[in-house]
Formats: sequence, C-alpha cells, structure tokens
Amino acid sequence: MAFISLEDKHLTVLNLFTTDAPENQDRLVEEMTKIVDAATYEGWMNSTVHAGVDSLGTCNFIQWRSGEDLERRYEGEEFKHRTLPVFGEITTSIKLLQNEVAYTVTSDALAGKVEIGPHRDDYTVLGVFSVTDDGQDEAIDALGKGQEFLAEIPGFRSHVVLKGLRARGLDGKFVVSYAQWDSKESYEAYRDQASEQQSAAREKAQNRVSAVSAGDPYINTYTVVHSRSASE
Repeated sequence: MAFISLEDKHLTVLNLFTTDAPENQDRLVEEMTKIVDAATYEGWMNSTVHAGVDSLGTCNFIQWRSGEDLERRYEGEEFKHRTLPVFGEITTSIKLLQNEVAYTVTSDALAGKVEIGPHRDDYTVLGVFSVTDDGQDEAIDALGKGQEFLAEIPGFRSHVVLKGLRARGLDGKFVVSYAQWDSKESYEAYRDQASEQQSAAREKAQNRVSAVSAGDPYINTYTVVHSRSASE
C-alpha cells in the first residue's frame, strides 16, 4: 500500500499504458505485477498497479526516493532491453510521468489521509492535463484549491494534484489529478451533472483550467489490482 502526502516529498511516477484489446490489458497487468513483485531497485519505495475501466490500459503509481534513483533504473539493461520491448508489443501508447505532490484534499471520513491499495474499494479517476508553458501553476491552483468543494460531494473520498516535472511520451508542461470515489455511480453522478446545476465554484475552476489548457486532457478510470512496497 502507499500513502500520498505533501510532507513526504517523494518522487511520484505514473506509468500510463493504453492498449487495444482486453487480453492485452490482462497481459499488461500480469507483466507489471511480475516487475513489482521482483523489484529491488535502489530508491524504489512502492508500486500500485491499476487496471483501466472506461478505457483499456494500466496505470502504475510508483513512489521513488529521488529522480536520480529512477534514472538509474531507466539506464539499466533490464529496463531498456526487456521491460520496454515487452510493453511495446502490447501497448498503443506509453507515458512515463515524473511528478511531485502539489495538493491534497479528502472527505471528512478520511481526515486528510490518502491511501491507495487493492485492500480498498476505491473507484479511481486519473486525468493528465497538458498546459501552456506559463499555465502550470494556474492549473495546479484551479484543480487544487479551486476544487476544495469536492469534499462536500456525495461519494467523494480524496483528490490529489501532481505537478508534472518531466516525462517520456508527453511533450510540454502538464498537471495530473488523481481522485478516489466510493463508486462508479457516485463519480458519474458528479461528472454528468447538468451545467445549470453545477456550483459557481465548479464552473470557475473548469474555466480556469480551460484557459491554460494546451489540448484535450487524458482521463480514464481504474481499479487497483496489486501493490507492493520495498519493506514487504
């Protein structure tokens, strides 16, 4: 399991893979699980594998001690000559995103504690927002403090905003949102709320993000299927 907080200052890596067939998603989960269970990399802290729901694909949410530790992993022979070729065969896109936690908010029930793992029943919603060169801070504030109202929405559990630092497979500046809901139905009720019923705060936040967007966001939903930490 993993905990997400502003105080820990971990490097947060999101490996996002898309694919075109259910059997390929199954294989992605299988291959990711093998890597996670065998991980002994210096500086690696934990990995949590997610399986796509709305769209086929996977997300691996990984915490590292530092960017230097991660780069040593990327430069290793195993990563370059086994890991990437295997995933290249069964994916339609690969994005490797390095981030730092910029903001968190939770429902009162979670009391500020954000935890992810297969022992929970979270319905996870992840969004990657490409933004203009000078719009990253604005997007972080709009998606973060600008959406504090989420804590009052029925079914909401937690919301994390990540500042994109660097990436493979994605050009330019970006911001990531990672949210947990208690069910697909709760999330979709919020997502599909008619515009005339949306709060002024929600409309303002959406307009602020749109003003600095550099393309359509990538949004998918997931369930957590596997997790392991270095201490296990």
